[in-house]
Amino acid sequence: MKAITYSHYGPPEVLQLEDVDKPVPKDNEILIRIHATEATKADCEIRKCKFAVKWIWLPMRFALGLVRPRRRIPGSYFAGRVASVGRDVTGFCQGDEVFGATGLRLGTYGEYVALPATSTIVAKPRNMSFAAAAAVPLGGLNALHFLRLADIEEGESVLINGAGGSIGAHAIQIAKAMGAQVTAVDNAFKESLVRRFGADHFIDYTKDDFAATGQTYDVIFDMVPSSSYSACIHALRPNGRYLAGNPRLAVMWRSFWTTRFSNKTARFAFAAETREELQTLRDMTEAGTIVSIVDKVYPMSQASEAHLMVETEQRIGAIVIAIGGDG
Repeated sequence: MKAITYSHYGPPEVLQLEDVDKPVPKDNEILIRIHATEATKADCEIRKCKFAVKWIWLPMRFALGLVRPRRRIPGSYFAGRVASVGRDVTGFCQGDEVFGATGLRLGTYGEYVALPATSTIVAKPRNMSFAAAAAVPLGGLNALHFLRLADIEEGESVLINGAGGSIGAHAIQIAKAMGAQVTAVDNAFKESLVRRFGADHFIDYTKDDFAATGQTYDVIFDMVPSSSYSACIHALRPNGRYLAGNPRLAVMWRSFWTTRFSNKTARFAFAAETREELQTLRDMTEAGTIVSIVDKVYPMSQASEAHLMVETEQRIGAIVIAIGGDG
């Protein structure tokens, strides 16, 4: 089968298209023919083994491979069809259209991936193409996880810092579905995008510091690792909730003390990416509550260009790679 691979950590150019062995599913696994996969910031960080959150570097290095990548086919979020099922598998049939996440098993940059039937995989939304569906799991699973932690009530104000990324874009839509008034913070060129997702207000971080305006919020969902923790907590109303999507060690430590000794709450629990959460996202997409906007679909031969587009943030929506020419 064709697969995008890399044999050492480095820039986008380390990605190569080559022929590799097609995986053979075990008795408890399903073999999925991948049609589309989202190229994500996480993919780029894994490719070069450099992470925005510095403390995660060492555990990830052990997980991914100390000297060179242990799993040579990257990619974690996909949409495709079930090609075959192991003899012990129930709940999936050959030909089923599915989407989901592979976690650190990776592998979605190849034409086929074999996954345990218990993985985070559900039926693909019927009203989405493979490319659009592949752009849902990363952003949707993480956004839903954090906003559920916030326990948002109707009419509350939610600020999303880093609203133009995959997670932020889904957070806007989920927060709106929960009845919140949403303020989106990002670069000016993403204003039209976040407003399409439903943002009520927009702040261009290149011109204005949201924490210095004097405006306060019930919930702040922060996807920017370099944010000032103190400024964010100060911008919360009494009983406000701060959600750190990319927490530094100092933020994790200070979150404990904020929650214990103030009338505000700070949370940083990482998303488990469960099947129940993905099913909820599927229901929301079929109901029209959530949409995904794909900026561009790249062929497998241009995977390095796709990664460059993600890293430079010069995109309005998700970047998707069509696997085997299907989108």
